[in-house]
Amino acid sequence: MSEKTYKLSPIGQVECGPEGFALKIEPKYRLGLQGLDEFGHINVLWWSHYLDTPEHRNVVEAEQPYKNGPARLGIFATRSPLRPNPVCVTTVSVISVDIENGLVIIPWIDAENGTPVLDIKPYEPSGDRVREIRMPEWCGHWPQWLEDSAEFDWEAEFVNAR
Repeated sequence: MSEKTYKLSPIGQVECGPEGFALKIEPKYRLGLQGLDEFGHINVLWWSHYLDTPEHRNVVEAEQPYKNGPARLGIFATRSPLRPNPVCVTTVSVISVDIENGLVIIPWIDAENGTPVLDIKPYEPSGDRVREIRMPEWCGHWPQWLEDSAEFDWEAEFVNAR
């Protein structure tokens, strides 16, 4: 397989502040927000720009990222933002959509202020929900639903918690 280069252009950025979280969409993409307010959740694809370095892009194995996990995991078996291509995805609730100002108000996202947003896709069960999942035993106690994740003690799960 030959190496190819692909060009990605952010459609906006993450805004985090005292008022909460929002996706601020560039003016030329704002009409793309039409109808988004009818969905309760979206998948946000974002670029982990702070970790976009040659050394981080070469990480393919993680040394025990999870306390109950194995001693080593391949990077593709983690949700780490350290990746050959630092593309991340987060499913979030939609509080409101303001097309005129290009704002998608969300309750939370695991991205930094100013993080480039690459794309937004509506969450829909027929394409995103799986009835019978398989998880490793070491993380089988993690919440089964997004809504339960907010109350879960995620810091207790990671070896290098913030």
